[in-house]
Amino acid sequence: MQEPLLGAEGPDYDTFPEKSSPSPGERTRVGAPQNKRVFLATFAAVLGNFSFGYALVYTSPVIPALELSLDPDLRLTKTQASWFGSVFTLGAAAGGLSAMVLNDLLGRKLSIMFSAVPSAAGYALMAGAHGFWMLLLGRTMTGFAGGLTAACIPVYVSEIAPPGVRGALGATPQLMAVFGSLSLYALGLLLPWRWLAVAGEGPVLVMTLLLSFMPNSPRFLLSRGRDAEALRALAWLRGADTDVRWEFSQIQDNVQRQSTRVSWAEARSPHVYRPIVIALLMRFLQQLTGITPILVYLQPIFESTAVLLPPKDDAAIVGAVRLFSVLIAALTMDLAGRKVLLFVSATIMFAANLTLGLYVHLGPKPPTPNSTVELESAPLGGTEQPLATPTSYLTLVPLVATMLFIMECLWPPGAFLLLCCHLLGQPAVHRLLRA
Repeated sequence: MQEPLLGAEGPDYDTFPEKSSPSPGERTRVGAPQNKRVFLATFAAVLGNFSFGYALVYTSPVIPALELSLDPDLRLTKTQASWFGSVFTLGAAAGGLSAMVLNDLLGRKLSIMFSAVPSAAGYALMAGAHGFWMLLLGRTMTGFAGGLTAACIPVYVSEIAPPGVRGALGATPQLMAVFGSLSLYALGLLLPWRWLAVAGEGPVLVMTLLLSFMPNSPRFLLSRGRDAEALRALAWLRGADTDVRWEFSQIQDNVQRQSTRVSWAEARSPHVYRPIVIALLMRFLQQLTGITPILVYLQPIFESTAVLLPPKDDAAIVGAVRLFSVLIAALTMDLAGRKVLLFVSATIMFAANLTLGLYVHLGPKPPTPNSTVELESAPLGGTEQPLATPTSYLTLVPLVATMLFIMECLWPPGAFLLLCCHLLGQPAVHRLLRA
């Protein structure tokens, strides 16, 4: 979920390319964050990413609770638990596709606010669920909202941010999504599963309330011919004492130059299609590593293996490590070469994933509540794995392997997409996204 187009600075990443360099005074007025309102608008928007991260991993503590539910209508079988966890991605795919239309039809801000409707309804369905169908429908609706916000929020943030802080603000959607997941893992230690759904309503309502006072992006307003409204929005975001005429003219010029669609001849050029294919392939391969299932079924994974700490605590630790790794990735992305990060990350991911898989299949199993047979009484030549003792340090393997896998899995897509966008150049990327 990283947004690499927003995470680096330089001429290749300038959303509003310059015809001529402004004077030093103009650079100060355009690039410096003179007005704090832009940070408030960014915070209001990225609350949607917080909700997305929260909803994505909602099933991690909920599935173990529902598998032991006393209500037969809510007690999940293995198959039902699998559907409950995975149906979120179907909703997210539909939301992402819908964003292609809603982003230009309603605008960035209204599209984000629209996502609050399925999100709030989905959480309400899961909080008051009396049957499996309500859980599935609620999970699908929150997935739809998550897919919509994941596609709309980075565009809104990039279009309202001043050039001087665009890189920093561009990293906030990913950070808030990870922080939302960590919050879910932490609340899972304290709240029952129904109240976890109720708690998910809070960020959605706050996001809607704050965004109702925020302007739409000047770039979108200009693309719709609403020049006066766009100028007022830009002045509000930059502050009354900031001269926004130069930046406004640059946005106007940029909108006009990028209004043309990319031609088929341009799309067939290796300079254009090769980086795009590589970037999409890397994103696809990253998902095939199993990052999303691990996050969605994190606590059930720990429940099924012998671990030293309680599974809920292990999940919360992994969530904290994931947040820390995003910060590290943002700092090191420009310090080391992209290919170096890719090779190192892929190697560590391979080792961590292999270790976790071998431990799950060959390692010690957790003792069951009715297990009374000691290891010494097991039949000779038996094929059953021994039960792990609570103090065995071998049971730290799942936690350590998962932490390493989660940390390294966040680096390759962002590094490779940055590299590909350097090769393409920002104007070409914008034209392709509009095609």
